[in-house]
This record gives sequence, structure tokens and C-alpha cells, in this order.
Amino acid sequence: MKRFTCFQWLLIFFVAISFSNTYAQIEQRFETDPVILNRIGQWQDLKFGLMMHWGIYAQWGVVESWSICNEPWIDRNGEPYTDYKANYQALNKTFNPIKFDPESWAKLAKDCGMKYFVFTTKHHDGFCMYDTKETDYSVTGKDCPFSKNPNADVTGALVKAFRNQGLWTGLYFSKPDWHCPDYWAPEWATPDRNVNYDPSKHPERWEKYCDFTRKQLHELANNYGDIDILWLDGGWVRPAWSVDEEVRDWLGCQGWIQDIDMTRVAKDVRANNPDLIIVDRSVHGKYENYRTPEQQVPDTLLPYPWETCMSMGDSWSYVPSDNYKSTNHLIHLLIDIVAKGGNFLLNVGPSPEGTLPQTAVERLTDIGKWLNVNGKAIYNTRPCLPYCYGQVRFTQSKNGQRFALLLIPENEAAPASFAFKGTEKPVKTGKAAILGTSEKATISKKGDEYIITLPKAVRQKANDAVVVML
Repeated sequence: MKRFTCFQWLLIFFVAISFSNTYAQIEQRFETDPVILNRIGQWQDLKFGLMMHWGIYAQWGVVESWSICNEPWIDRNGEPYTDYKANYQALNKTFNPIKFDPESWAKLAKDCGMKYFVFTTKHHDGFCMYDTKETDYSVTGKDCPFSKNPNADVTGALVKAFRNQGLWTGLYFSKPDWHCPDYWAPEWATPDRNVNYDPSKHPERWEKYCDFTRKQLHELANNYGDIDILWLDGGWVRPAWSVDEEVRDWLGCQGWIQDIDMTRVAKDVRANNPDLIIVDRSVHGKYENYRTPEQQVPDTLLPYPWETCMSMGDSWSYVPSDNYKSTNHLIHLLIDIVAKGGNFLLNVGPSPEGTLPQTAVERLTDIGKWLNVNGKAIYNTRPCLPYCYGQVRFTQSKNGQRFALLLIPENEAAPASFAFKGTEKPVKTGKAAILGTSEKATISKKGDEYIITLPKAVRQKANDAVVVML
């Protein structure tokens, strides 16, 4: 029998500890549960969703929450911070969106080809757009005039309406809460977005905040049936192991760690809903089931599930006379995102009266018309190679059917022909179907390039993108 010296035993011990820590970190980094992985795959089939930033900030037509954050980049038109903050936080007393019609919103989303929605139940300002027992600072609180309305529980009304239309339901929730006295403690200044005391020096107070947060998440996960997505924002609230150079500046000059114990959160919110997708944004670990590049489209394919979240206008929240992206641009964004393997979560901010901006409704309706014809090339697809070639994007269905989607610039006619090359498998030449018409394209090959020639009738028709089945 081999004998080990004391040094050898210590070496084995430290190697074992190191392996254990490495394994634990791997477990933190990646989701391995087949139930969750299967659900993520189903989510990837949906491709197009609606996001809504809505809260008391809509009354002023200002950016959601951020104007009460005391960071130097924020402009309050010279108004003293304390006065501005007090006036903003009193907006709960005037929020009364009496034209709110959840059924019409849900029907619009369905008619426009959207398959899921994500709603802001609570943004960083702490005002809750749902019926919570943890604070009176909510749409159902006694100080809010809308609290007597039959649809006062806005989240509940929306979940019901969108679920009735067959859409997946997703709930956005901010981990930081700038209204809660256990996050922004009133006895100290609030110099930035972060907790304004050191949690390591005040552990009881931080645990009180964590308990508050976990109870609110429990409400969302248990009071509205089986929700599909829990979309968590506020990435500066995160465990120490996840802090890197990408996010270090978010923690402010103090760099205090704000860990709410996501393992405990996930266990609770999935207790009655084991296939719930959790999106702990920017915390690249086990509980960020998919990533969410914001206001941008990645340059290429990504090796993980992802979703571009983007506002239709310049602002996430309602701003009168906002500058909305054109239908052509939005359709091209959707195609580019899907070709690269992502989903597109498009945001519209409702008005303080509870209506959707007319321009946004028109854009969504136009996108729906295009999807009604060409959705076969979008839904339930996966990337293929090449995924793009010039103004052409490619997708393929799960059974291997490939599509070439030609992006046509706004106010321009489709060209007589277009070319591409670099396909991972040969393309059949001859006649090819064009979605939405009985007309046929012609596919020919010259050298290493395939050339698709479009019929005159298709070129004369107004199109945002022409889809040819390869």
C-alpha cells in the first residue's frame, strides 16, 4: 500500500478543492438542465416579440427611471436633484391610464406576427405595475388613482390578454429598487445607481432588501399562472464572481458587491414552474438562459441563444413625437437578426392615457402584413451558411428548407437579379418559388456564384424584402 507524506496529502487536498471550485464555477456558468434547454429551444422558434416599457414616467414623457439617478451624464434641465426626485416619485399620485385596453394590445401583437411579450412589472424607480403586498408604491396602491380600475393590476390584465391570444408571457423585473429604503437608504446620499451603503458592513439591512426582492419575485412567479420568461434587469446587482472589466464601472466608485443569491431565487421561482426561462441580464452564468444585446444587432453568428432588445423609437418609454424607425428598417432588422440566429424583441412605450402611439401601431401592422406572407422564412428557422451575402440573408427550416431573403432599400425597386456564393451545400438550379406570389424566380450558376433572376411582376411590386425558396 502506497503511503503519502503530509505534503502529498496537502497537495491532493488543494487540488481537490481547486477542482471542486472549478466545477462549481462551470455549473455557475452554464445551464445544463435538459428541461430548461428544451424550453430555450422552443423560445428560439418564436423569433419576434413585443416589449413594453410603461410606468409613471410616461406622464412626463421622459426616460424610464434614469432621471432620478444622480449620475453626471443625466440632464434634468437644471432642476435641483432633490426637488426633481421628489416630484418624480410623487407621480404615482397622478397615474391614471383610463384608456388602457389590454385585449386590444394583445390582439395587435398577435395580428402583427409577434409570438411573445415582455412587460416591465417594475423598473429601477421601484414603482410596481402589478399587485404587490410588499409595498404601497404600486399601481394598486391606495395613492394611485388607477387603483380602483378593474384593470388596476396592469400586469395581471396583460398576462391574461396576451395568454388568451396564444403568446408567451414574459415579466421584466428590476433587481435594484431606488424607492426601497433598504436599497437607497434615506439617511445617506445617493451618488449613483448602486446601493448607497456597504452591504458587507450592514449585512442585516442588505438581507432585508434581498428578502423584499425575493418576495416580490415570488409574487410574480406564483400569482399569474405559469409565466414563460423572467427577464431580470439591473446588472450591477450581481455576485462577486461575475464582476469583470466589462461591468466594473457599473458598480460605481465604491465597487460594493450586491448579491441577491440567484440560486435561491431560481429555486423559488421555478418551484411551481420548472421550465421557466430566466434571463439574469449581463450576468454570464447559469441564470442568464439567453443573452440580450441592447439596441444593437451583433455583427455575426453567436455561439449561444440571444435576443436583440430594441426600441422602435429613440426612447424605451413614451415620448411625444418620438422618432420611429421605418417599416422597411424594422423588417430588415428582423431578417438580419433571425439570419444570425437571434430573436427580435421590439419595444413600444404606451402613453400615460394607456394607448399605443398611432405611428407604432401602423409600423407593427405593416410588419404583420409582411410576416403573414413571408413568415415561413422567419419562424422555427435556424441559421445556415452563409447567413448573409451582400444584401441577401439566408435562413433554413428545421427540415432543411433554405430561404434567400433579399433586402430591398426603402423606396427602391427590386433588382432584376442578385447573386450569392459560399453555400455549405449545393443549390438546385431552375425554377424556384417566391413566397407570396405564383411567379417563379430562376436560379442559374456561373462559376462559383448562384444568380437568382426575378420576374418583372415581382420587381414592379413594392417590397421590403423578397423571399425565394432555394
